[in-house]
Amino acid sequence: MRVIEKVSAFAGNTFAYWVILFAALALFFPEGFTWIAPYISWLLGIIMFGMGMTLSSSDFKKVFSHPKSVWIGVVAQYVIMPFLAFVLAYGLGLPPEIAVGVILVGACPGGTSSNVMTYLARGNTALSVSMTAVSTLLAPILTPAITLLLASKWLPVSAGDMFKSVVTIVLLPIVLGLIVKALFQKLVEKSISVLPFISVIGIVAIVAAVVSGNKEKILESGLLILAVVILHNCLGYLLGFLAAKILKMNYEDQKAVSIEVGMQNSGLAAALAAAHFTPLAAVPGAIFSVWHNVSGSLLANYWGKKAEKHNILEDHQDNDNSTDFKMNN
Repeated sequence: MRVIEKVSAFAGNTFAYWVILFAALALFFPEGFTWIAPYISWLLGIIMFGMGMTLSSSDFKKVFSHPKSVWIGVVAQYVIMPFLAFVLAYGLGLPPEIAVGVILVGACPGGTSSNVMTYLARGNTALSVSMTAVSTLLAPILTPAITLLLASKWLPVSAGDMFKSVVTIVLLPIVLGLIVKALFQKLVEKSISVLPFISVIGIVAIVAAVVSGNKEKILESGLLILAVVILHNCLGYLLGFLAAKILKMNYEDQKAVSIEVGMQNSGLAAALAAAHFTPLAAVPGAIFSVWHNVSGSLLANYWGKKAEKHNILEDHQDNDNSTDFKMNN
């Protein structure tokens, strides 16, 4: 079991590298990954089931004890990212399929990777987990509604069918995960360390499937999509941080909101795009999955080191003050 735990921890810590590696392999050897495409929804369902097993009542206590902080993050999530997606799609004159794919990414809830990045950034991890949980539970309503509102300019959107899909591949698996945890708590607690490894496999497989099925279109318009994804993600971090700062949240909460807003459940976006639109519409979600893990790691590393330096300076100041006190006495 310890070996599996170590493998799972290693996979979680090197998540971004595996996504990049298999995206590249799928681009150059697509025939090895195209068979995964029919199972994208199942893979995402398994990831959401795992998320359900990691949640507990304490994750939702923040909603009731500090509702303002949680709802600021959730509202920022569902306002900033869809707004940015629409502005980028319209302003850059993106082709319809790509525009819809970008808007789908913006309309999705926060991704579970944000919780890990917030922890590494020395942000408020409990707040991050609560925001992810609440935004995910709201996804069956808000994701189809926002997509209908913003994306119907480019392609027809069936909000009803999308609602069913989100319930099936997000809400039901999470509820099942919560039930399994409640019934078999001790067994789940023993196996919970393996879940990061399963999540990594699932996201890597989804990205590889989307990339392999769109090789020619990615080679043709991949740089444009990558540029849009980078802008979308980085502006999400920035505006999320500024929104939290303007609303006078503390620094740890600002970091949590910034990361939560910038990092999306892009696997869900890719799955919904593949199911309800065209394969090309799934590409922004796949590329976002690659990029936001890279940018999130860089941002978390910067904030984490900054917090570490701040703590060292505080320790030195405390020691100096202690020495001065002893000398004066």
